[in-house]
Amino acid sequence: MIYLDYAANTPADPQVLETFVSCERKYAANPNASHPMGALARQALAEVTERIASALCIDAAGLIYTSGASEANNTAIKGMALARRQAGQHIITTPLEHPSVSGPLDWLKKQGWEIDLVNVGRDGKIDTGHLKQLMRRDTVLLAVTAVDSELGAVQPMEEIVRIKREYPGCLLHVDATQAIGKIPFSFDGVDSASFTAHKFYGLNGIGVLYKNRRAEMEPLIHGGGGPALYRGGPPTLALAASLETALRKSIDCLTERYETVKRQNDFIRAALAAYPAVWINSPAGAVPHILNVSVTGVKGTRFRDALGQAGICVSVRSACAMDGTPSAAVSAVVGDRKRALSSWRISLSHLTSEEELRQLLEAFDVCYQKLMRR
Repeated sequence: MIYLDYAANTPADPQVLETFVSCERKYAANPNASHPMGALARQALAEVTERIASALCIDAAGLIYTSGASEANNTAIKGMALARRQAGQHIITTPLEHPSVSGPLDWLKKQGWEIDLVNVGRDGKIDTGHLKQLMRRDTVLLAVTAVDSELGAVQPMEEIVRIKREYPGCLLHVDATQAIGKIPFSFDGVDSASFTAHKFYGLNGIGVLYKNRRAEMEPLIHGGGGPALYRGGPPTLALAASLETALRKSIDCLTERYETVKRQNDFIRAALAAYPAVWINSPAGAVPHILNVSVTGVKGTRFRDALGQAGICVSVRSACAMDGTPSAAVSAVVGDRKRALSSWRISLSHLTSEEELRQLLEAFDVCYQKLMRR
């Protein structure tokens, strides 16, 4: 089997596993416990949190541990909207968002909130002129993905922050899940942001919600106090420590890994250009880790399944999206519903070998010739 779905999940780095096991063995107590062993675990958790915050250049007091990015997105979006409901019920977002962002926004819409979608250009970036038109004095939340999970389009965060700052009553939530550990990301001007360890070779089950001091938020999980006010339940120290290990390593190796994946992406793009029915949906400025492709007249699910039978694991849309429906992100960028229905995603890693890429292209050619004859 050849795994090319790294945007959905990455294998845990051996050092990450070692950190987790070592921490589990060393600290048995609940970090919230008041006895001496609890104090030791609490101190260790505080040190881990400080190191994570230092690596990201943010305030450690703003870090909230979650089960993953989906919980972090739901907590931020519902929590901040509910806390600000007296100030307004207008929210702006994009058609590129992950289901863990669009889902809670759909829920809020049913509760009476007004949701506007900002236009997206062919380069995958939001139309900042349209964003300015949509912004209102009663806009309480702007939710934007830094890097979308289907096309890999990178948003102009500095410009978005500048626009948002003209509206002090509006909070900015950023889904940074596909950005952290892969490209440089600044939290400057961001009110909340989400990410998760399993996207950068950490363990499943641990994510982070960053919330700055000015952002009001109601908890999604009640029952916490003190540091756990916004997320009831004690953090798992070993998971937090393992996330810190994965984050530190991904940041240290960021440039080297990026260049490796970019060479892989360029190689695949050049090879697929020889096929007349192939469309590359990912814009030129997308992160190289994600390559979205369409084959004219062949549903993405059919091509994914054909490659799967050949032992090549790719995906259609994000792993959390409903199968068999056209990609809203691809539709928004390319303006073609049929092409969106035919889209599927290759996602790459520094772990991907040249031999795996060669086998991908061989399998692609066989599937292409077979499916195009039908």
